[in-house]
Amino acid sequence: MQPPVTYWCQSLLVDGVAVLGVRVTVGADGRIADRADAVPAEPGDIRLGTVLPGLANAHSHAFHRALRGRTHDQGGDFWRWRESMYAAAHILTPERYLHLARAVFAEMLVSGYTAVGEFHYLHHQPDGTPYPQAHAMERALATAAREVGIRLVLLDTSYLAGGLNTPLRPEQRGFSDGSATGWLARWTSLRDSLAADAAARPAEPALVTLGAALHSVRAVPRDAMSEILAGLPPEVPLHIHLSEQHRENADCLAAYQTTPTGLLDGLGALTPRLSVVHATHLGDDDLRLLGAHGVTVVMCPSTEADLGDGIGRARELAAAGSPIALGSDQNAVIDPFLEMRGLEMGERLASGSRGRFTAAALLQAAGTDGYAALGLGRARLAPGDPADLVEVDAHSIRTVGARTDQLVLAATAGDVRRVVVAGRVVADAGRLVHTPAAALAPPGSPAVLLRNALDTLDTLDTGISPDPPSPA
Repeated sequence: MQPPVTYWCQSLLVDGVAVLGVRVTVGADGRIADRADAVPAEPGDIRLGTVLPGLANAHSHAFHRALRGRTHDQGGDFWRWRESMYAAAHILTPERYLHLARAVFAEMLVSGYTAVGEFHYLHHQPDGTPYPQAHAMERALATAAREVGIRLVLLDTSYLAGGLNTPLRPEQRGFSDGSATGWLARWTSLRDSLAADAAARPAEPALVTLGAALHSVRAVPRDAMSEILAGLPPEVPLHIHLSEQHRENADCLAAYQTTPTGLLDGLGALTPRLSVVHATHLGDDDLRLLGAHGVTVVMCPSTEADLGDGIGRARELAAAGSPIALGSDQNAVIDPFLEMRGLEMGERLASGSRGRFTAAALLQAAGTDGYAALGLGRARLAPGDPADLVEVDAHSIRTVGARTDQLVLAATAGDVRRVVVAGRVVADAGRLVHTPAAALAPPGSPAVLLRNALDTLDTLDTGISPDPPSPA
């Protein structure tokens, strides 16, 4: 455990309100031990400027980062894009995934994300056989997060079918454990393995925790969902893709005579521990059910726009009682500020009115509600909360002149300065510092990590070359 440390913030956004002169004392456990407002700096304080609470990326597929800039001009829709995604998944090994995930997590960290929920289903070799080392892909993700210094909630995902009443396709075999029983057994073994890893590192902050996910009603049959819901400990955060596509809704109605939300309701899955991802195409009854049960909705505006999925009913969901969280999903963009603005701008386009979400509400979605969706507890900068902070340049060409309480509507990831996770400065001005990964990319550049990881993938037959073939 680290010795206590104090940070003095010239301005700290607390519940969306700028509070001046805030000293945050961090305990040895990496949590806030004390907070004093309107106080002067003292010798020994680490001085920060304008500071936000930690920001959570509540839905990520790290390996999709390999598709950035390679699949965005091909036309089609989600289903066509998915074929390129399968090609990227097929070429990953644990070693390659360690390099790629480390680079992606580094990009997230320097962009202002202090925590990430990784919706992970690349469990086995492409033909479905296990890797020789148990949990090799999962351990690669955990190692990457520890080396970078970001909080990781590994949302280990059950993926058992190729569609409703459809067997797995060959390119999906590596995702599956064969049955709900098989997935639960592997999940339990993974939980024990991660706990043993943490116990072997008593001096390090506990950055990696385990959650769970059902991929979708398309990929997990109803009986298997029922078995998994009964077998998971009740405190474990649970996520699922929901009503991302019109086709998913139509297939579910044909198979079960109810919507995906109705199916989950019938299984007793709608509780505050559940987070549904996207929820783009909901009926009125679906919306009311999610709100009545306090289910979090994780929206991913950059991905939903990139894939042409549509604009979800965020404001109505929030009014009905569903907390809204945000994620980067396919990581075509890694910028928490653009996701926040994307949420509000989508609402403006759909409704024709401004201010559907206040700046404070956007910050709550990106921070507090994202942390809660990942099972990380409160993140309101009160004693006992994680000591996760994001310093933003309030005088850049983008932010100069902006009111502090409207900074999230002006800043981008390029304005992030120092990032603090569990009380430690882990990034500064776009570079990693004081972490094992910083030494791998002198001088701590995530761009170098990404280039090295992508160079490895480019030597393989991916079908997603960054450049078009030369004319014959």
